[in-house]
Amino acid sequence: MAFTAQDVKNLREMTNCGMMDCKKALTETNGDMDKAVEFLREKGLATAAKKAGRIAAEGLVTSAVFGNVGVVVEINTETDFVAKNADFQNFVMDVAECIAKTNPADVEALKAAQFNATQTVGDALTEKIATIGENMNLRRFERFEGVNEAYIHGGGRIGVLVNFKLGDESKANEPAFKAAAKDIAMQIAAVMPRYVKSDEVPADVLEKEKEILKAQALNEGKPAQIVDKMVAGRIQKFFKEVCLIEQPYVKDGDLSVAKFLKNVANEIGTDIEIVKFARLEKGEGLEKRVDDFAAEVAKMTGK
Repeated sequence: MAFTAQDVKNLREMTNCGMMDCKKALTETNGDMDKAVEFLREKGLATAAKKAGRIAAEGLVTSAVFGNVGVVVEINTETDFVAKNADFQNFVMDVAECIAKTNPADVEALKAAQFNATQTVGDALTEKIATIGENMNLRRFERFEGVNEAYIHGGGRIGVLVNFKLGDESKANEPAFKAAAKDIAMQIAAVMPRYVKSDEVPADVLEKEKEILKAQALNEGKPAQIVDKMVAGRIQKFFKEVCLIEQPYVKDGDLSVAKFLKNVANEIGTDIEIVKFARLEKGEGLEKRVDDFAAEVAKMTGK
């Protein structure tokens, strides 16, 4: 029994599933619409699609190092309750390991990556949605190769991954370096730098900051002839706020992070450079669901 493009469209409207999933279902069931719906339900796809409109802004961020590969990943759920489920936590860690192994280019490539002998990551996520009964979203990840330090804060609320370059990588196992790397990761979690160093700040960001600082100085009534000098001084303060190595080290405010790392480098006998970092915070930038109980009751009673 053949099927048409209209059949695919009709199945999509009936199930809210993706076009390719509907096409596959019709192919597998020889164009039988009822069996195609059953096929999608059995695969958990119809269940997952119907939940796709619900906001998933809770969830979990995890960060881990697998050999010379570090990964930090965020997977969102609708409720914090599910995020605390051990099965879900294991799933997130398994996804992190899959990222380490397969090196996907982006989230879509990750969903297509092989998760186990019979499933892709996308299939496994769909199965979790169907089993647990909540919408979930594989939102973002970062993957670094080399010497990495991973840190998780607040039970998965914040995940940090820091990538280092050492003059002698054999020193990466030195206790002094391991302790310093963890401290740097904790600093990133707490202080939220945006860049490693000042020359990484984009020109447009820097110019905008200068405009704001100049306007502030003029509004304070400062003489125009000294405003530029004031802006230059305040830009240095801006760098100390947003650039990791220029920030005061959280455990010793008399040291910058750069000076702290220099001291550790001298102790272990090799250069240490922070190459890059990633800081993911659960639900960051996502709309949170707000339940309006009165509106829900009114809707149910038709008022």
